[in-house]
Amino acid sequence: MVAKLLGLAFLYLTASPFAFTAHGNPVYPVPTSSVKINPNWEVVYQDTDVYGVVNKAVILECGTTVPDIYIWSFTKPGTDAIKAVVYNLGKGPRIQQFAETLGKLTIISNSAAVSIEKLLLAAHGLFTCQAFYNIDKEPIVYYYYVHLTVRVPVSKPYLLLSDVSPVEGSTMWMQCNLENGTGPIQYVWQHETRSGNITVVAQGSSSAINVTDINRNHTGWYRCVATNAVNSESSNRLWLDTIFGPDIPRIDVTPYSITERGYSALERETVSLMCQAQSNPASQYVWFYNNSQVYSGPQFTITKVLRMHTGDYACLAQNTYLNTRSKKTISLTVYYPPDGSPSCSVEPALNHTALKLLCTWPGGFPSPSLDWTGDLENARKIQADTEQQSNVQSGTAILLPSGNLTSNNTLFRCMGSHPTLKQSTECGTRTYIPPAEPVCFAFVTNNQQYLMLSCSWDGGAPKALVWWEGPGGQSKGGQENSNILVLRYGTARSGKPYTCYAKHPLLMEAKSCRLTLEAPVLLTQRRVVSVYEGSDVQLTCNLRANYLPAKEITWFNNQGIDVRDTSKYMLLRTIGWANLTVRDADEMQDSGEYRCSTSNAVGGAEINVTLVVKKHPMPPNATLIRATYNSPKRTEVELEWQVDGVEEKGGWTGFHLEHQWVSERPNRRGSSNESQLRMEERIGPQDWQCTIIQEPDARSHTVRGLTPTVTYQFRIIPINHRTIGHPSPTKTPAEPRHNMYPAVIGAAIGGMLFAAILTVLLLIFIIRNRHNNPRLHDMLFGLQHSQSRENINFPEDEMVRGSEGIEDIGGSSSPGPAVSIPRASSPLTTSHLSATPTPSSQAPPPGEDNEPVSVTITVKATGS
Repeated sequence: MVAKLLGLAFLYLTASPFAFTAHGNPVYPVPTSSVKINPNWEVVYQDTDVYGVVNKAVILECGTTVPDIYIWSFTKPGTDAIKAVVYNLGKGPRIQQFAETLGKLTIISNSAAVSIEKLLLAAHGLFTCQAFYNIDKEPIVYYYYVHLTVRVPVSKPYLLLSDVSPVEGSTMWMQCNLENGTGPIQYVWQHETRSGNITVVAQGSSSAINVTDINRNHTGWYRCVATNAVNSESSNRLWLDTIFGPDIPRIDVTPYSITERGYSALERETVSLMCQAQSNPASQYVWFYNNSQVYSGPQFTITKVLRMHTGDYACLAQNTYLNTRSKKTISLTVYYPPDGSPSCSVEPALNHTALKLLCTWPGGFPSPSLDWTGDLENARKIQADTEQQSNVQSGTAILLPSGNLTSNNTLFRCMGSHPTLKQSTECGTRTYIPPAEPVCFAFVTNNQQYLMLSCSWDGGAPKALVWWEGPGGQSKGGQENSNILVLRYGTARSGKPYTCYAKHPLLMEAKSCRLTLEAPVLLTQRRVVSVYEGSDVQLTCNLRANYLPAKEITWFNNQGIDVRDTSKYMLLRTIGWANLTVRDADEMQDSGEYRCSTSNAVGGAEINVTLVVKKHPMPPNATLIRATYNSPKRTEVELEWQVDGVEEKGGWTGFHLEHQWVSERPNRRGSSNESQLRMEERIGPQDWQCTIIQEPDARSHTVRGLTPTVTYQFRIIPINHRTIGHPSPTKTPAEPRHNMYPAVIGAAIGGMLFAAILTVLLLIFIIRNRHNNPRLHDMLFGLQHSQSRENINFPEDEMVRGSEGIEDIGGSSSPGPAVSIPRASSPLTTSHLSATPTPSSQAPPPGEDNEPVSVTITVKATGS
């Protein structure tokens, strides 16, 4: 029964219990269609869905009771393969090696449940537990299908903004990016204001949102929150800074008191003016009082405000990032009771042909009573006709024709009275012509956008009328005391006069001053500058004094390029001059026209400076007088030379010593032509190799590291700084001088030794072949035998019996003589021939007449 159950279990492992769709999602068939069992068995199928998280733990249940035997298997979505994970056939669980790819798998004790710790994404799929119960009786089979879904937590998202500082009214996008996370994922964008209020601005399944029509309310911290079924993660905050403004300023006045004409204050009060304009970045504020700048900052405070502070106050708000500005003006009136004395003044009237006498006692209610005293009969008559034209609050005015005045310094008095004052007070005013003469000058704004012609005639009572008249309608209407004619930069007329006229009521004729604008004039010390190569040269450019300021002087090199400080050029400049230094001048690179240029509001000027870079004079010629190898190795050559026609050093700074290979000597054993061709193919033609000698007094040099088999040519070239002279005629080095006697003696000795060796070899040959050439043998040895017969018996027959010749030294068994054949060692230098009698190993019995004698011929050859 157990065997049948095991067979059924493994049959299931080889079958495919489900198929997969095209998207990789498993489609599980009816379990009975894939299991073949005995109809008497009872089979139960259960499906369970389990969700796990990567790197977390999950438990897969296999029933509520422990089966007798069970088998866990795994099927990856999209495949048909069923792989065993763990089984227990009654002898304890056995975990398969494949389980390591799913996580850290363990079997829970007293159960068939599987615990997978550190769950891997590869564990996503179908786990099947085949459980067999009651196998000893009638078995019950359970199939537990556990569908494990492995989810990946969302990683910490990071937020990307297309523009972290958008301008109000523009469009931008936000992107919430994730590294990991199992879908579906929901994204939520949160906005946190400066006050800490957090709102949701968008949410959905899309990881990007677009924000159109950006406004200042979008400013704040933004973060995105990514959420899936596993977890929820929030990104770090990013600050979105909306650029806008400035809006129209709002001016708050403290203490607050408003009238028909604006704001009012009491004298000696402290008045604070606060200017606020919505802007990002924050606005910069500038306060103007009657069109004159008086303060920088949002709050302008006047301590103990006086009557002189009455006037118009304007706040200018500026956004430096957007280069935008807005302005608002208020009127501040300081009220006070009549105090002190009336104020008398004189003003021009009727186009500065008459005087208007003004007597005012400002402040206080009711207005004080003012009366002029003196001989003013003619003035009263004019006053009656012009009384309606004079509208002076708290004061009175009369007109006096300038023709009635006979003095430059006339005093007029005004009596003032007020009901609150016990005594009347008076004031007086004098009329006089301004001292000196009108003053004219010109200046340029810092950004060089405008040229301003200023004319003033300070002093006098009343103030003079000043106006400009220039060419081409460039004029400015009259103003008192001073007048400024504003011209756009570059529109002024060069050489044309601009006249300023000043008219005072006490004078019949108008005074004037004149400006004639001129373009700048540049000067230089030398228009043509010559210099030798390798030197530094300075080019100068000066601006002639001119009342009209000019731009910075600019240098252009010989290529027409604006010069900046580099390794080649150095600039030194001030407002009035600019010097250009050309370093390490080169004839080809630096010669040419250099230009300095400047301009002012009228025109421009430039001047050319010609730089001539000359080569140093040609050095004198030099000649090689000796080129010799200093050793038989032919690796070093000694050279000597002389400078032609020059006794002392002058006109040169060094030498270029050059050498070039010509050919290579052929090999002794090979063909000379073939060796030469092989050498040319191996080395190939070479350029001249140069050795630089920077000592002008040098007259000799040794060249080392030469190839012994190569024939070289040498030449010397004098140089003068960067000027290279003419090369000298080439010279091939000569072989070194040697003593021939040792060579001749050595050759003679070698020849003698060689002849001796040949003679010995010939003798041996004759002895070996004495039967073939008996006459030659007798001719050479016959006389010798006869002469030595008295001392030695040397029968030829004994030599013949010694096995047809001489085979070995002392190695023959015959009592004949033994001859040692000479063996030469190569190379042969010396030889020695000796014949010494040696006793025979087998001596004949004594008493015989023909006693044999053993002769050994030894040839010794030694080599050095």
